[in-house]
Amino acid sequence: QVQLAESGGGSVQPGGSLRLSCAWSGVTYGRNYMCMGWFRQIPGKLREGLAVIDTGRGDTYYADSVKGRFTISQDLAKSTMSVQMNSLQPEDTAMYFCAHVPRRCIPGSWWFADEYPHWGQGTQVTVSS
Repeated sequence: QVQLAESGGGSVQPGGSLRLSCAWSGVTYGRNYMCMGWFRQIPGKLREGLAVIDTGRGDTYYADSVKGRFTISQDLAKSTMSVQMNSLQPEDTAMYFCAHVPRRCIPGSWWFADEYPHWGQGTQVTVSS
């Protein structure tokens, strides 16, 4: 059973930075054959795909809303995946989730939340002055 646990959320002023981490466990094979990423959601809205990484190829994909501000990375030895978030703005306020699917990332559909069967519980990010 794949389990994901996010950490690193909190409150920050506009223009500030946060780093979220996702610790994963329960992957018994195919550590180099996964797509893992970050989504966010605000009440009443659909879950928004932000960034994903193909753990085998290292390919990364970003939503336009975060491109140039967010950087996704991984450490397979530590079974973690992270996202560095810079230049945060109030519109970045949301619950952030880590997601996993045991296959390669698909360039044409990575942002669809329904493609990911495994999710963490989420961590809140609040950006306000």
